[in-house]
Amino acid sequence: MRGRDFLSLADFSKEEIQKVLSVAFHFKRRHLVGNKYDTILFGKTLAMIFEKPSTRTRVSFEVAMKQLGGFVLYLNWQTLQLSRGETIQDTGRVLSKYIDGIMARVYRHSSLIELAEAASVPVINGLSNLFHPCQAAGDLMTIYEKKNRITRLKIAFIGDGNNVCNSLMIGASKMGLNISVATPPGYEPRSEVVEMVDKFAVKSGSKVTLTDSPQEAVRNADVVYTDVWVSMGQEEEEEKRLRDFRGFQVNKELVKYAKKDFIFMHCLPAHRGLEVSPDVIDDPLHSIIWDQAENRLYIQKAILALII
Repeated sequence: MRGRDFLSLADFSKEEIQKVLSVAFHFKRRHLVGNKYDTILFGKTLAMIFEKPSTRTRVSFEVAMKQLGGFVLYLNWQTLQLSRGETIQDTGRVLSKYIDGIMARVYRHSSLIELAEAASVPVINGLSNLFHPCQAAGDLMTIYEKKNRITRLKIAFIGDGNNVCNSLMIGASKMGLNISVATPPGYEPRSEVVEMVDKFAVKSGSKVTLTDSPQEAVRNADVVYTDVWVSMGQEEEEEKRLRDFRGFQVNKELVKYAKKDFIFMHCLPAHRGLEVSPDVIDDPLHSIIWDQAENRLYIQKAILALII
């Protein structure tokens, strides 16, 4: 995997995704016994370009790189020449002369593709409008950690067919998990993503279901997952979205349809009282959101170690 871009889980085989998870668990085991630091990336530098705000992605990548012995440059899109019209291709060519890898968090996925095509160093997708592969990889790690397996479990994703949903569907269909996605009409995952996922599912044997019924999606689910209804860049749509997503809140009534030992996941940040009720997200028996967030650190370490 050395030297490859990490733009979507669709670009990687089941065995390669398993390798990422295996290396992530290696780093977590070391971390838990006090061996947080390594020198595998000593002398290497990661540039992090942020067009959109971030908490977990920024902190986990920055800490991961430093704990692996490397250096980090935080680059705000608005303070780069990008904000004055320099192309992202030229930015990628220039940065490649200085650094060993680029992580970018952008609005348009096409910006990542242009950056990766121009750069001569690996480019990592820290989030785009289409995919969030680092989040999905961390989610797979967390599910495996909590359930001791991945295959033949059922994930129910309730909400918007957004970038997190897209990557989770890809990860699930690659690894043999069943996934049921419930969205209001008009908010389904993109058709090209569904077509891609269906092909992966045929090979892995996973079952992918799209529905407009949250109850049907959650029925007998091992994992119940949701995300915000209004993502960054969609603020102008907030009033309409809040109206359209009524009935799609993950609450105590909805999770009754899941298995008794279900786990609740949310990629965060969360809006309690909107996409999820406080008594679900803060339920100490079922909610694993803090472990889910923690595992982003180990997944970032694995991705950085493998491709840089």
